[in-house]
Amino acid sequence: MQKVIAIVFAVLLSSITHTTELEQKALNSLYDEIWHHTMISSPTYATYVGYPGQNGRWSDISLETVKTNKEKRREFLERLRALNSENLDEDSLLGWQLVEKNLSDEIDGYAFPEEFILIHQRSGVQQDIADTLSMMPKASRQDFTDRIARLQGAADYIDQNILMLREGLRRNITPPQITLRDVPDQIRNTTPEDLLKSPLLKSFGNFPKSMSKDEQNKIINEAIAIVKDSTYPAFARLLTFLENDYIPNANSSIALSDMPNGANWYRHRAKRFTTSDLTPQQIHSLGLREVKRIRKQMDNVIAESGFNGTFEQFTTFLRTDPQFYMTSAESLLAGYRDIAKRADPELAKMFGKLPRMPYGVIPIPDYAAKSQTTAYYWGGSSKDGRPGYFYANTYALETRPTWEMEALTLHEAMPGHHLQISLAQELPETHALLQNLSYTGFVEGWGLYAESLGDEMGFYQDPYSKFGQLTYEMWRAVRLVVDTGMHLFGWDRQKSIDFFASNTAKSMHDIEVEIDRYISWPAQALAYKIGELKFKELRARATEKLDEKFDLRSFHDQLHEKGALPLDVLDHRTDIVSYTHLRAHETKANLVC
Repeated sequence: MQKVIAIVFAVLLSSITHTTELEQKALNSLYDEIWHHTMISSPTYATYVGYPGQNGRWSDISLETVKTNKEKRREFLERLRALNSENLDEDSLLGWQLVEKNLSDEIDGYAFPEEFILIHQRSGVQQDIADTLSMMPKASRQDFTDRIARLQGAADYIDQNILMLREGLRRNITPPQITLRDVPDQIRNTTPEDLLKSPLLKSFGNFPKSMSKDEQNKIINEAIAIVKDSTYPAFARLLTFLENDYIPNANSSIALSDMPNGANWYRHRAKRFTTSDLTPQQIHSLGLREVKRIRKQMDNVIAESGFNGTFEQFTTFLRTDPQFYMTSAESLLAGYRDIAKRADPELAKMFGKLPRMPYGVIPIPDYAAKSQTTAYYWGGSSKDGRPGYFYANTYALETRPTWEMEALTLHEAMPGHHLQISLAQELPETHALLQNLSYTGFVEGWGLYAESLGDEMGFYQDPYSKFGQLTYEMWRAVRLVVDTGMHLFGWDRQKSIDFFASNTAKSMHDIEVEIDRYISWPAQALAYKIGELKFKELRARATEKLDEKFDLRSFHDQLHEKGALPLDVLDHRTDIVSYTHLRAHETKANLVC
């Protein structure tokens, strides 16, 4: 009898294993399809991640193709949900849940006409073309053939943008007018009279040794001809359209809630960016509480510094005293690089696993710097041999104080964005689709949490740098208040600027650029503080639960072992992992005893 039972059990186990393998194979096959569709529908993103075969193309942003792509994504979600997820192992189930959430959130967003919001001073076709060309690889003759093909297609891409912008204008769906004011000059900076100074041609250099001088000259001359005869005229058409039609007739309101179905649009964006169930009202209230808490810490730092004056006098001192400002772009970049170098040896104390991908610190391109924020990060690609880059803004040096440099470097480079994004890209035996899922609450929350690690890494030793770190934390708390305030609760731009200026030492130029960023990118800025608070909450819970067994390096590694996650999934998973870690530790201790 026992033998019969054993045989039946073995058959059942074999059947279950076979079923699980079939479901896993079907899931991986679907991942392949979703990833490939993502790459062919967004060729510039394909270039960013190093996906082959798309480097000569631009996205087709026409209404017809947008509709087709939406239908395809709906089909993917239906097929994903049709799989029996109960037959998947733990890791595969997590992947299924992440892709399901990503697709369903994306599809929920189809209720709102995002496809018409294509341009403002932070992004758009006026920057995309030069930025994409600069990002492309240069390892072979084919790389430059692709570069020529992409440059050749730029005029059609610009004209397609004009058509979509015109249709958005007809439907009264445009970015706020205030966020478009610098776009014409960005186009002029991209198309200077001296064609050889155009950023469109900047990437046509550093040829591989396999290409002869004749081949190189042929490529350069072809690129010059395309820019002169095709790209420049297309940009001229865009400039005329923007200045004569689009900008004068764009929406004057800064509030997303004033758009068709705008209040629900904002709520959707807030939920998607934060990956939390917090309502805009709860986020607004949380922001006010955080502003009050951080302000008290800032007042304490001022008192400890020995400064004899008010908060406003201290921030004026930090904004205006020459001792806090570099005198050249080169010295500013050197300062950032020095901080990055000093951070590197401290990382081993806080992380058991570090990324292999190298990174550099370079300036934001001149043609975009005026309207860009203080800094940003671009991930690298091991496939294309491109490192990660921390882009620092060297425009208007009198607005780039040294007291903010430590916090900014830790956020954008290590242990911030470069560490987190690179570790996700280097996940072993993980599908590229899962490696590149990105959740703003996790990604930007980690960047802000990384700033707070500076105290443990030996930074913020003088009161000015410490005040700078608190200014950066306050900056993200202020965002919760002004972003929700402007888009849902009737705040105007000036009220938001005044609230920002009264609580931070950021320069007025930076404050205005930031406020315009929140206007042009509703709800994105909410993710930073929400994510940071979640990381700090998880660390506090793990510390309390594990007590003296808590290990910071192990905790940080656990946070990153599955890449970026929605904050609700991260919360659940971290509780499970911390408990498992504790049980494993106790079991090991018992065995030793």
